[in-house]
Amino acid sequence: MLETKEWIKRYFEEASDAVLIFKDDELIVCNQLATDLRDELHLDPKYLIEVADASVRQKFSQTDNCFSCAIKNHMQEISVPITLANDMPHPLKYFMIYHVIDADNHVYSLTLKNRGTIQRMDQLAQQRRLNQYVNRAYEEERKRISQDLHDSIAQGVYSAIMGVRRLRDADVSEAEINQLTQVIEQQLDDTLSEVKGMALDIRPSVLDNFGLLPALKVLAKRLEENSGVTITVVGNANTDKLSTNVQSVLYRIGQESINNALKHADANEIEVLLVTHDHYIILEIMDDGKGFNVPDHQGFNGRSLGLMNMNERVKALNGAFEIKSTPGVGTTVTAKFPFS
Repeated sequence: MLETKEWIKRYFEEASDAVLIFKDDELIVCNQLATDLRDELHLDPKYLIEVADASVRQKFSQTDNCFSCAIKNHMQEISVPITLANDMPHPLKYFMIYHVIDADNHVYSLTLKNRGTIQRMDQLAQQRRLNQYVNRAYEEERKRISQDLHDSIAQGVYSAIMGVRRLRDADVSEAEINQLTQVIEQQLDDTLSEVKGMALDIRPSVLDNFGLLPALKVLAKRLEENSGVTITVVGNANTDKLSTNVQSVLYRIGQESINNALKHADANEIEVLLVTHDHYIILEIMDDGKGFNVPDHQGFNGRSLGLMNMNERVKALNGAFEIKSTPGVGTTVTAKFPFS
């Protein structure tokens, strides 16, 4: 038991956060980091209590400024942003956590946590959630491709195989052979077209051979023919100096934005604009569809490239991403990257 207490004491003293424990608003114990802050910054613990007091009063004004009552009756813990050493070249930014230890005896703690550390932890947590989402999205995409291969490509090839087997039948007349040959040829042509369509969806060769703008024009033409919706691609952008990653992301954003407009917006016209300025390149996809409320669609979803994934992929390459949409008016998706 004594050894356990020693471990707890050592953990308390070596904690990476400054911890101060009070009883009846009087400091009774603090760890080494809190002691160092008090000594170096001439920090008065009463000041920290006043900051926490003001924050609680702001949140619970109905308690008539009863600090202890507010904490006891409404919540066990509260977080307050606080900056110390404002007069120094590098101010220290913390979150101060007020935590009730024993409400009946008015014992509580104030813990100063470095804001940079917390933000970094939040970023790591966000990155883990994003990785989980991307993995789910990729898995959904693989399932879709597998389903297409099974339902369409495999069935087309199997039908052609059955037709070839019939050709070996000695009882088939010449007229039947000619008719069957035409059927098999048509089946293989349809299957080949579907394979080419899948290849274009996965990675268009025109993007590698001719660049981003021609690839977007080929994409628009194909989707326009399939949907009947007018899709226009205009621009003056020379993307030769863009990295392959940036071109790929811009193409995917164009592809996903057009597909979203066709599937969900009931658009009559879609315009894609790709232009370069002195220091950046902009891709804009505008539609005249029914629009939507953007905040309602920023979470995780099952699409291959959702709005959140678009944003994260652009930011990872030092770009900027924005979606503007108004119900009943339309949607504009914008991606911007530095350009020289």
